[in-house]
Amino acid sequence: MQLNFPAYDFKISEGDGKSYIFDIIRKKNVVLTREEWVRQHIVRFLIENEYPQSLISVERQIKFNQLKKRFDILVYDNQAKPIMLIECKAPGVKLSQETLNQIALYNTQFKVDYLFISNGLTHLICRFDKELNKYYPLENFPNWNSLKT
Repeated sequence: MQLNFPAYDFKISEGDGKSYIFDIIRKKNVVLTREEWVRQHIVRFLIENEYPQSLISVERQIKFNQLKKRFDILVYDNQAKPIMLIECKAPGVKLSQETLNQIALYNTQFKVDYLFISNGLTHLICRFDKELNKYYPLENFPNWNSLKT
């Protein structure tokens, strides 16, 4: 499925009746779901836009109020401080206030300045204003040089 990202050359394989895509961050093949297709496009988009591969974390477990949750993508700055949290949805899943609430809830754990949500077709990037305790949408995706510290 064509997404609202540049076309990338992915390593896709078949096995056990399933399709797999190679994740260059996790360094392994993962089941190619519709959400994973979006996640891999975002990872490649970040890397192609000079976000260091070593500062990107994918699908890690976090504890939240005694519950185990998984974030999709977390980007760190040069001091290993989280700076951007990314939530991926499958194409066809509408981005809603509920989606933004989910990532904002996860952000209570990380306290990043930037939140990005995408279903591969529609994207929303927000910056958190700590003084006003409010998220503001941005028109453009921030480049790495504007984020790194």
